[in-house]
Amino acid sequence: MEFSTGHKDHQAEIVAFFASVFSASEGPGEGALIGEFVADLLATTPAEDVLVCTARDENALVGCLCWSRIRFAEDTRMVFILSPVAVHSERQKEGIGQRLIGFGLDQMRLQKVDVVLTYGDPAYYGKSGFLPITSEVAQPPLPLSYPHGWLGQSLKEEALAPLQGQSRCVAALNNPNLW
Repeated sequence: MEFSTGHKDHQAEIVAFFASVFSASEGPGEGALIGEFVADLLATTPAEDVLVCTARDENALVGCLCWSRIRFAEDTRMVFILSPVAVHSERQKEGIGQRLIGFGLDQMRLQKVDVVLTYGDPAYYGKSGFLPITSEVAQPPLPLSYPHGWLGQSLKEEALAPLQGQSRCVAALNNPNLW
C-alpha cells in the first residue's frame, strides 16, 4: 500500500472514484453530489487551502480523502476540515480508511496545522482521535443536519480550546446539501 499527497495529475480519476464509491454506498444522487463537490473543490480551491491524500495498491486507487482550510474570523490558528473520505467499495473493512486518515493527520502536522475538524460518524472518526464537539467549540459554517457528527481534535500538545468567531469554509464546501 502506497500513501501519497497531490492531485494535479489525477483529478478526473479522483472525482470518478468519489462518485463511484458514494453511488455504491449511498445511491446515485449522493454519488453525483459528492463527485460534483470534489470536482469543484479540486478545480477552484487555492493550492494552499486543499490537500488530497491517496492510498494505492499496485497503482490502483483504493482510498482517497480531502482536507480543506476552514477559517475562523477571530482566531489565528490554522484549521482544516476532513471531507470527504472514501475507500473502494470492494476494499472496505481492511483498515485502509484508518491508515489513510492517519497518514493525512501526519501530513497536517507536517504543515503545522493546529486543529482539524470533520463531520461524520463519531465511532469511525473517533478511532483517529476525533472527538465530538459543539458549536461553542467550533461554529460550523452552515447548519448541521447531523449535529452529533461535528468532530474535532487539536494537533498540538494542548487540548482543543474553542475556536473564536464565525467560520468560513472554502467555496466548494459552502453548500447546505453537504452539511
